[in-house]
Amino acid sequence: MDYNVISYGARGDGSTDDVTAIQKAIDACSQQGGRVVFPSGYTFYTSSVEIKKDVEMHLEKGAVLKATSDIDGYIRPCNMINDPETALVGNPVTEKPSFVFIYGKKADNCSITGEGTIDGNCYAFVERQNEYYVTGNFYPRPTMIYIEDSNNLVFRDVTLTNAPFWTLHPAACENVLIDSVKILNPLDVANSDGIDPDHCHNVEIKDCTVICADDCICLKNTNGNREYGECTDIHVHDCELTSTSAAIKIGTEGINNFRNVLFERCNITKSNRGISIQIRDCGNVENVTFRDINIQTRRFHSSWWGTAEPIIITSFRRDENTQSGKVRGITFKNITCESENGVLIYCDKGEIEDITFDNVSVEVSKKSKWPCGLYDLRPCIDHGIEEHKNCALRIKNANYITLLNSRFGFGESKHKDYSYDLLIENVNNMEISDTEFNSFSLLRHQKAT
Repeated sequence: MDYNVISYGARGDGSTDDVTAIQKAIDACSQQGGRVVFPSGYTFYTSSVEIKKDVEMHLEKGAVLKATSDIDGYIRPCNMINDPETALVGNPVTEKPSFVFIYGKKADNCSITGEGTIDGNCYAFVERQNEYYVTGNFYPRPTMIYIEDSNNLVFRDVTLTNAPFWTLHPAACENVLIDSVKILNPLDVANSDGIDPDHCHNVEIKDCTVICADDCICLKNTNGNREYGECTDIHVHDCELTSTSAAIKIGTEGINNFRNVLFERCNITKSNRGISIQIRDCGNVENVTFRDINIQTRRFHSSWWGTAEPIIITSFRRDENTQSGKVRGITFKNITCESENGVLIYCDKGEIEDITFDNVSVEVSKKSKWPCGLYDLRPCIDHGIEEHKNCALRIKNANYITLLNSRFGFGESKHKDYSYDLLIENVNNMEISDTEFNSFSLLRHQKAT
């Protein structure tokens, strides 16, 4: 059965707050199940709404659901678990969202579909820092869609744009399908991640286009949802990704384990990083495969994390009270990289092991106006932006590294801040087979074997 929001009193004139009518339609639909329909040709300006179980929010092509600019109109998940007097503005990103536009909890079998658009109204919540970067006038800003502790979710065909903070954030959800969704965020709005599965199980992300500042698809285990356990059984495939930070990322928030993850057949273009595994908390990463992926990276302004690494794996302590987890059992297969920096594998104490590169090609060449000869190790205690000539492949403090049928090197014009094709330091048990280096410059230190 369809529940048309116009029939419940929504005006759709782009200025009147339609929240009462929209929520009435959702509440009525949740009694028997069905579709809450946002008809074509209307812009529904609204405060936060709560999606409920068995409800499909369906936006017809040409329909727009636009978030209010008034922060007092937003649902506050933190209020649902903390004292109402607790200050919300300024909560760290690792906690539950302070403000949410579309919220759901225990909303089994809910979905958001259709070819319409959800607009997060991001520029109402940010201040410009420079021509390349805007950030919030408070932090964290509203998350666009946050669904918690729910099963059997579907997000299909809809366009999500102008997110002021994370765009699509399923937390502690099981059986999630994100299919043919377009996320089109400005490339200057900080923290506007695309898709952030957080403590989730059995997630498929397919045929999506994600363009955003910060990470396009990022697996999380946030501290705010720590009661929900691991993030496991994730399959991402056939996506087009562009980011001013990392196109594909695991971390940095990782207080539980990440296991059984497959990324395949994705294209990454014009990104500041391609694939990033950044562990800064106690959770481990294991059994992850990246295959059949094309990566193009270039430097962006220093406001953004990353220095154009096509692939980076790091494990550092977030702070003095944190022990970072292990990264192991990672495979890169059939990966082509055209990048402004090389691959980096780097940790403090050997928490990285069993990494395989099989048919991986990396060609490093200068593309942007921004400086090279740098590595970005943020966030961590003792490191930040490290000045170091860039290598096509640099490995420090790792065990059991395998290079098979691969190629690492620089383009025809080698920049003065580029150095070795391969640089290894304190690497134990490294196997190199049928792998080419342009000039095979190799440096070994300490325990390398």
